[in-house]
Amino acid sequence: MEFWIDMLQAILQTALSPITAAFVIAAIGLNIHFGFTGLMNIGQAGFMLVGGYGFVISVMNGVPLFLALLISVLASAAFALLLGIPTVKLRGDYLAIVTIGAAEILRMTARLANLTPFTGGPSGIQSPKFREQLNALSPLPEGRTSFLGLEYVNTGVDDWWTRILAWGLVAIFLVFTWLLIRSPWGRVLKGIREDEEAVRSLGKSPFSYKLQALIIGGVMGGFGGILMSLPAAINPDGMGRATTFNLWMIMLLGGAATILGPLLGSILFFVLRLVITSVASEYIPGHILSAQQAEILAWILIGLMLMLLVIFRPQGILGNKKELAFNV
Repeated sequence: MEFWIDMLQAILQTALSPITAAFVIAAIGLNIHFGFTGLMNIGQAGFMLVGGYGFVISVMNGVPLFLALLISVLASAAFALLLGIPTVKLRGDYLAIVTIGAAEILRMTARLANLTPFTGGPSGIQSPKFREQLNALSPLPEGRTSFLGLEYVNTGVDDWWTRILAWGLVAIFLVFTWLLIRSPWGRVLKGIREDEEAVRSLGKSPFSYKLQALIIGGVMGGFGGILMSLPAAINPDGMGRATTFNLWMIMLLGGAATILGPLLGSILFFVLRLVITSVASEYIPGHILSAQQAEILAWILIGLMLMLLVIFRPQGILGNKKELAFNV
């Protein structure tokens, strides 16, 4: 019984984690790229890296917090322009190859030993070095607070203040996306996804709209990178291919071209991994399945679940099958 009580507490802890919120926001951006526009972006982690490092490096060089956020946004938008202008006309697999290649170039560049004074190299940068300004904005009193069985410091590293900010941003981006997709601009995006030539015949420029979508989704990815760095550190290897693939799993699980799909998908993704790992470690003897093997088992089962979902419910949990027409 104690195990299951601890399990419920761990599930709540995972669901409220800033990392979960970071993946929600990055998945919302990816959903704008693929779900609503039909862009096969396999390099969303690159936007997370650019946005995250843009913020962290700026703050560590004495730039005020809100100006550092603006620099992060501009860095993500600039990366989208540099990536999108020559490639956004590509379709399907070609765009996927370019985006994953660009993201990997960024990751390997950030890992360079020569850039250690700026990026921290392979080890990255620990969050206490760049969190001072953020902590200073906290309206919470000093000390620790217990809520729903979870106890954290009010302000600091891995704190309630970070969780409030993270999930507040999730709410803002969800509402923003809902308003954006309901607007005439959003309807043009859906038209491009379904039939680009028809949109062009109406006098609209698919290239322009695709580039705008790439910028907006990329900026959201940048915010995801910032949030991902706040609890512990920013690290280039934490924003590699695996991160992008996890974002795709989250989006497809919750449902592409839905507003709440990234939110549901992210929570389910992290909770499922936690439950499978914990149950396997608790009930399967260590000489049969070690803790490391339990983690591998979790990934295998999640992969199988995703395969079954794509086969039998390709629209995801919240998706609409009518939204699955893609012009790729």
